[in-house]
Formats: sequence, C-alpha cells, structure tokens
Amino acid sequence: MKISTKGRYALKVMTDLALHNDGEYIALKDIAARQNIAVKYTEQIVSVLGKAGYVESMRGVSGGHRLAKAPSEYVIGDILRTMEGQLAPVGCTADIKGTTCPMSESCSTVSFWRGLDKVINEYVDSFTLQDLI
Repeated sequence: MKISTKGRYALKVMTDLALHNDGEYIALKDIAARQNIAVKYTEQIVSVLGKAGYVESMRGVSGGHRLAKAPSEYVIGDILRTMEGQLAPVGCTADIKGTTCPMSESCSTVSFWRGLDKVINEYVDSFTLQDLI
C-alpha cells in the first residue's frame, strides 16, 4: 500500500486549516503557498474534502475554506480513506462487497495480510488532526 500525493496533500491541507483555525475562512492560494502545493491541485483536494463534509467553503472576497469541526474530531484514517479509498495492503483484505478471493479459504498467507490490514487501519485511526498539530 502506498499513499498517493492526494492523500498526503489532503493531510497537509487539513493540518494547515487546523493550524490557522480561528473561525475565519482561509484563501486557497494561501494554503497552497504555505504547503507548496499547486493551487489547481489544492482546489481538487479541497473539493473532495468539502464533499465529505470536512471543509466548509465560502465564495467571495472574504471567502475561502475552514474546518467544519474541531481538529480533535477528525480521524486521520477517515481523511486518508476519503482520498484513497480502502487502505488495504492487498485486494483480498479490502472490505468491498463481492470481491472475496476464491482462494481465501485455502490461502496460507491470508491471515498475514488480514493482520497487516488491521495494524494499518488501527494505526491511522489512532490519530486525530489535533494530534498532528
């Protein structure tokens, strides 16, 4: 499993919003500049985060973006799964309906992969945005 730039940058955007969380909206260009991310790419990330309900946006001169909740209410695993989908190390551990591997009953390695999947998810779910800032 490898976290893409979308996942990594989403955490950077969310931590930036958390660090500057004074209730005011923050201009996208300011977030992008502080985090060294292209404005267009930041727009794509904020769009997904907004649709997920993590970020509130307002248009206009004094518009921008801000967190929808307190930093302590955001679980890092939820943010990553929003951007990346499942964090499963291999397909047979992904919790997707109808994708059960026909070999899982006789596979000698499936318990290893399930254990790794559990460790990954427990780890990313043990941190909040508040912990990162």
